[in-house]
Amino acid sequence: MTATSTRVTPVLDIGGTHVTGALVDLAAGQVAPGTTSRRSLDGAAPARVLLDLIVSCAKDVAAPDGAAWGVAVPGPFDYGAGIARFEGVGKFDALNGVDVGAVLRRELPVEPRTVTFVNDAIAFAIGEWAFGSGRGHDRMVGITLGTGVGSGFLDRGSSVASGPRVPVRGEVYRLLIDERPLEDTVSRRALLRDYAERRPETPCLDVQDMATRAHDGDPVANQVLRNAFTRLGLALAPWLSRFGATALVVGGSMSRSWDLVHPALTAGIHASPHEVPALGVFPARDSEGSALLGAGWQAVRGDRPDDGECTGVPAR
Repeated sequence: MTATSTRVTPVLDIGGTHVTGALVDLAAGQVAPGTTSRRSLDGAAPARVLLDLIVSCAKDVAAPDGAAWGVAVPGPFDYGAGIARFEGVGKFDALNGVDVGAVLRRELPVEPRTVTFVNDAIAFAIGEWAFGSGRGHDRMVGITLGTGVGSGFLDRGSSVASGPRVPVRGEVYRLLIDERPLEDTVSRRALLRDYAERRPETPCLDVQDMATRAHDGDPVANQVLRNAFTRLGLALAPWLSRFGATALVVGGSMSRSWDLVHPALTAGIHASPHEVPALGVFPARDSEGSALLGAGWQAVRGDRPDDGECTGVPAR
């Protein structure tokens, strides 16, 4: 397969610290080998610096003429219009109000046919539903565990983000645990804070450091992680039950320590009075690759879920 094969779809995954570009081969269900490009991003940088890095990364992708591009990007974002709405969220504030879609259409060397923006957690969920651990499940929930908690509720691959069976906008980070926001218990900052409170003399540098300590027998690290993921399971269980999910797929940096995440998460789900008898809980096949594949899948499929979380923006 050549880089300009019509079988491939160009994609971008814009995260809080990096942007990744690639071609995805949806027929093969993989990122096309040798096509990945990556740039580091500083969320506090000026708008033009951020845009130049994003466009530079996109230019490294040998996109076919008139291609449909898929772009995974975190919220808050106007996915239908392609306009960033980052305000007071501690990242990309300089892009607030910027028409990112217009910048890509204007500055890419080959004009795209469409640019489809999709929430990054939903892109991950779609990729895992179509090609990964959620394959074969009509009703799947995907969550990403990293700096925060991202989520996507999928009914046969389409995002469900309204109605009584899902949280507001399908966003589990809005849930409460002990009357506090979920991310006060389950997030990078929350885990590091809880560990530092118990072990102020030896603070952790990162969650992976905490996981290593837990594997080495540190009881405080084990307790902090077990408490967080058990409570996450308790918070998710009512919505998994209402949604009728048969698969919960977990990605993000924290999922790398699956032997620590899985027992506590499932214990929390099973401790809830809300039963989810058919549920399987799985680690992601490939968190980063799935987000790229999901963005490509959405660009090609081009449907319009009920809340505009994934919408094709025609080139003009």
